[in-house]
Amino acid sequence: MIIVGGPASNGIDDKLSEMLNVKLVKAEHKIFPDGESYIRIPESVKGEEVVIVQSTYYPQDKHLMELLLMIEAVKNLGASKIISIIPYLAYARQDRRFKDGEALSLKIVLNLIYESGSDELITVEPHKPDAVISYFKGNVKIVDPTPALAREIKKEVENPFVLAPDRGALERAERLAKELNSPYSHIEKERDRTTGEVRIKEAPHLDLHGKDVVLIDDIISTGGTLAQASQLSYNLGARKVIAAATHVLLVNDAYDKLTRAGIKSIIGTNTIKVENKNVKIADISDLIAVKL
Repeated sequence: MIIVGGPASNGIDDKLSEMLNVKLVKAEHKIFPDGESYIRIPESVKGEEVVIVQSTYYPQDKHLMELLLMIEAVKNLGASKIISIIPYLAYARQDRRFKDGEALSLKIVLNLIYESGSDELITVEPHKPDAVISYFKGNVKIVDPTPALAREIKKEVENPFVLAPDRGALERAERLAKELNSPYSHIEKERDRTTGEVRIKEAPHLDLHGKDVVLIDDIISTGGTLAQASQLSYNLGARKVIAAATHVLLVNDAYDKLTRAGIKSIIGTNTIKVENKNVKIADISDLIAVKL
């Protein structure tokens, strides 16, 4: 086995190489003056099982193109098998057509990855795991980041209560609650499919007095949903509120929005490169390693 680390591996390639005691090759990369990406694999991988590590966080299109170029290059060099580790899988949220005429971006991206030569895909908690498994023609392995998140969350709470921002995240909340040995529940939200605006529709009867509420989701993007959930939690008696998510994007003023809503701590993972130093990062490299 040889690990090939891409420009957006975010250090996970180095950690996997050390954990598994296998050779690491760093892909050479540059940007041409016209903005196009260049990739070269500088060592032979002929006959080897190759693990490519490349996340596809912002800028998504650049990182995705680098991934496809790495897969094609490794295939051309004669690798016996190609496993693509994509900690954050871009375009995964458009997993179905919500309105007529919409492009099904998840299907398109997964087809490109497979047709470029990837035999297997390993990714960390995509938006809809079943959709990824359905659309990718090769083998798919999904990494559950919950144990890593729980390790960091335990440092921040004393009397936890896990709260999902919608019914769809209830199973995720249940997994985390088991790790924290805590109760859990969810609130109901609705989204305007044209504007994307989210509002809380209703909340089950909750008594959060004295609780350290842990808001859990797969992605923190604009922070609007979690900000509303935080305010609701305090109204229901929460002692403090923290937010945790696998992929912490924090688009635009999301961090300020969350802190204004009373969220005391934000915890994410290293599936993406988080620029905000106030965000606490849980390393999921060990959880990826066991999938290889």
